[in-house]
Amino acid sequence: MKKRIRIAIDPMLKQRYGPEICWVWRLLFRGMGICWEEVSVDSPEYEIAYLAQGSPSGNCRLCIRANTRYWEHRSTYRLGGVGQTDDWLYPVFKDESGSGRFFHINDGRIVFEKDIIFYVFWIVTGQEEIHFANNKYGQINLKESLSYQSRALRLALASAIGFGLEKELLKLGFSPAVARWPNGKKAAACVGHDVDYPEVNRLLEPLRIMQRQGLSGFKAALSILNGKRNHWNFASWVSMEKELNIKSAFYFTAKQGSLYKYATGIPDPLYDVGCKRFKEVLRYLTDEGFEIGLHASYCAFEDRDKFAMEKRLLEKVSHQPICGNRHHYWHMDPQNPESTLLLHEKINLRYDTSLAHEYYVGWRRGLSWPFYPFHQRQRREINVLQVPTVWMDNQFFGYQKYNSGDRHAILRQLSDKAAEQGGCILVDIHDYIFDDVLFPGWADTYSKFFQYLRERSDFWIQTPGRIADYWINRSISIMEASQGLEEGYVKS
Repeated sequence: MKKRIRIAIDPMLKQRYGPEICWVWRLLFRGMGICWEEVSVDSPEYEIAYLAQGSPSGNCRLCIRANTRYWEHRSTYRLGGVGQTDDWLYPVFKDESGSGRFFHINDGRIVFEKDIIFYVFWIVTGQEEIHFANNKYGQINLKESLSYQSRALRLALASAIGFGLEKELLKLGFSPAVARWPNGKKAAACVGHDVDYPEVNRLLEPLRIMQRQGLSGFKAALSILNGKRNHWNFASWVSMEKELNIKSAFYFTAKQGSLYKYATGIPDPLYDVGCKRFKEVLRYLTDEGFEIGLHASYCAFEDRDKFAMEKRLLEKVSHQPICGNRHHYWHMDPQNPESTLLLHEKINLRYDTSLAHEYYVGWRRGLSWPFYPFHQRQRREINVLQVPTVWMDNQFFGYQKYNSGDRHAILRQLSDKAAEQGGCILVDIHDYIFDDVLFPGWADTYSKFFQYLRERSDFWIQTPGRIADYWINRSISIMEASQGLEEGYVKS
């Protein structure tokens, strides 16, 4: 039997905010690989306490003070900056000082004066996001926000708090019962290709090239116009990734769009995944050991039945179950992304990778760890794993103004952060950007980055689906060895 850490939670907190608090503790313990046993605050046996009032028992080794004002008014708080105490990073809210004791040691017990449990809840549930406007595609503009200005997205503040808590528990003699990643690796990395435009439109694409490259792109545009170049790059990606010794996922759209719908604001890909050519490439990728996933259509989140139909169609033409998804344009319900994440559960997806920003590099919900999101209206965990995407190719090219600096250095910094926290690097590389003449530097940036990850040798590199399977099975084993903290938990 795996060793459990005993935790007690103030009954008043459990009564008012039980599902939310239990979800945070499950998220942190599963991220750390620690099994738990929830006991009463009246018990003298617990080692961790989360209290709004009163003193912990004599055996308590670590106590976190809850701030009920935070929990009561959670959506009103705005990020004012990032605080740092020793190695700890945490959010500082507007109109609040970052000063004051973060924690102190009393009679050998660590006492946190800052409510780090609420901090994790606030970050991972996206409380800051509701205050920003969305563009016509539902994408958030953070240009004026402090989360953008302070580079908080690149710090993964929620998993930073989890990693800090893990270090304190290690100092107290508690060790993880389950390794975070296999084979002694510090972190994980994977690639997903959004299959958007594998069949080039020879009239429209030259205009897009000229828009990207200016007059210097004239020859490239002409090569598309006369048919000498195209976007059908599947064999090229397979060849490159074999050289890198990696396997990736290809996310295909099952709903065919049209130029008319594209012009009217529904920019779905134009190909027919059920035609002979695509059936052949699906079989080819599968035979080569690559993963096939769903690239949900632009409006998939609006209709559960149509969303499920897309999944079934891709399963039919690919002759395999579809477990993973990424939404086209990251387009989920802009007012309530969790309602879209709940649909993933209803159509029996196993994992999703859509909680990311269109414009900004970094972890949108502050976690470098895979995690199970929380549905705030239903006050429960969503039983589909989220594997967060940290970088999309266009962020260093079309959106370079939002991500200034040397792109290779930024990617190395992100990998350092993931390795430090035991997190995961998932990147989104579009199918059509392989040709260096049409997209100068795009594929090369990806190739150099994964060559760097290979050379540093501390990353477990797999397909997104295999990483999700590992984390899911790991989470199940931790849950089965634990007891309590069950409010808001939905068994699979």
